[in-house]
Amino acid sequence: MEFPENVKYTNDHEWIRVENNEAYVGITDYAQDQLGEIVFVDVTTEGETISQNEVFGSIEAVKTVSDLLMPVEGEVLEVNAALEDAPELVNSDPYGKGWIIKIAVKDAGQLDNLLTASAYRDFIGK
Repeated sequence: MEFPENVKYTNDHEWIRVENNEAYVGITDYAQDQLGEIVFVDVTTEGETISQNEVFGSIEAVKTVSDLLMPVEGEVLEVNAALEDAPELVNSDPYGKGWIIKIAVKDAGQLDNLLTASAYRDFIGK
């Protein structure tokens, strides 16, 4: 199981990787492992500003559907188009090609309240 150091984590198993004023958001390796085979990613919030901890979409696995929660307030700039035809990228490369949205971060201070890789590992007991 991977826990990259260059991302921050939420208690809801999303990750965020900031690059300048933009950031990529996805679900953690642990989350995709718990969900199982991802069959659909539904994000209809492109162009919207979503508050921290609000739902920005959902992810569907064979057995369940889970809400996706925004790690920090931001405007959804882009949805990963590759997931439309290949949602399994979330399983095979959750921190790379399996990113879900790109956002413009509105309040970078909120990043300070997220978990480090070490704290997230402790949180999930790994």
